[in-house]
Amino acid sequence: MAVPRDEGLPFDAKMLDRLAEVSIRVGLNLQPGQDLIITAPVESLPLVRRLAAEAYRNGAEVVTTMLSDDELALTRFRHASDESLDRAPNWIYEAMGEAFDNNTARLAISAANPLLLSGQDPARVARAGKSMSIAAKPAMERITNFTTNWNIVSYPGLAWAKQIFPDMNDEEAVAALAEAIFSISRVDNDDPMAAWESHQKTLTKRQRWLNGQDFHSLHYTAPGTDLTIGLADGHEWKGGASTATNGITCTPNIPTEEVFTTPHGQRVDGIVRATKPLVHQGTLINGIEVRFEGGKIVEAKADEGEEVFLQLLDIDEGARRLGEVALVPHSSPISASGLLFYNTLYDENASCHIALGQCYSKCFRGDIGKDPEAVVKAGGNSSNIHVDWMIGSGELDIDGITKEGKKTPVMRKGEWAYE
Repeated sequence: MAVPRDEGLPFDAKMLDRLAEVSIRVGLNLQPGQDLIITAPVESLPLVRRLAAEAYRNGAEVVTTMLSDDELALTRFRHASDESLDRAPNWIYEAMGEAFDNNTARLAISAANPLLLSGQDPARVARAGKSMSIAAKPAMERITNFTTNWNIVSYPGLAWAKQIFPDMNDEEAVAALAEAIFSISRVDNDDPMAAWESHQKTLTKRQRWLNGQDFHSLHYTAPGTDLTIGLADGHEWKGGASTATNGITCTPNIPTEEVFTTPHGQRVDGIVRATKPLVHQGTLINGIEVRFEGGKIVEAKADEGEEVFLQLLDIDEGARRLGEVALVPHSSPISASGLLFYNTLYDENASCHIALGQCYSKCFRGDIGKDPEAVVKAGGNSSNIHVDWMIGSGELDIDGITKEGKKTPVMRKGEWAYE
């Protein structure tokens, strides 16, 4: 049976076909015989159907879909007791963790209203967020440890589109967001697969240069920022496609413009100011400023959403330390679009960023990443959260510093210095 054409979409539905192909073949690199779990908002069903069809065409065994709904999410905050917010369905995530251990691939669609919970009580939001972070750990650990091949891709949801294009009518806003998604995801051309192959070559060149430098730390300077980030012992830079421990090479994020690695959780010092808002659990957090000392955030504030941000930092011991450092040129396609997406998948790929919480064990040389104790010894951080926020701009300079103290320009005015 042919995939439904989804009459009435305010954009070219053929672009969804291309996006599904790129997600399954480049993002997941789904292998014959693999099972697949797809999580997605109900609104994104036109893409979900195409993803499932493309997965089966590529030999998937069983595709399981788990759908969410913004109104159902709000229902809980409107009517549930405070005490119930301390619970989350851990059995779902335990089952997903087991599935990932058995070579099931993971695909998530991002489309929901980014500010869904902005009008809710921050204390209740934080309470629910903490319980969900703890419950989700069995699944999250498999993702951060890169146990299986996974991918996240986006669909132009209406509430999200209206957040970005508030002055347009509904159809115009969705069409504008769709155009941006298709362009930034490199599917708006005649050969998306070739476009991704070319882009991967660029990312590979950048990560090889960084790995060849063997920096001990990175020093960031910009208005409001004077930060030194130590890099984990035996760290390795990654970018775009990587090989999961199940042996499958995939590209987890579509889009992706970053090269990233694991910082040393005990060696971060200085001050840093965010350059873009962070949307966390449906709340806008703007104007973040923090001070690190010995790897830990010891002072923190935000112009907007400060209460939610401070509660995020107190989820566990590792929440105040870094788990990722990522480099993105200011001229990236997402930054060049001039749009603020209110969506970390997009905004983080417009800007250099850092992440609080859990590190990626895949970002180590040799067998370090296979041994949790070795990861900790090398400086890798552990936490129930992994939250990216953006610190890059056209005013950011970064120097790489070797263990011997030699400095090498990495970025100047937000662009790669060596290129």
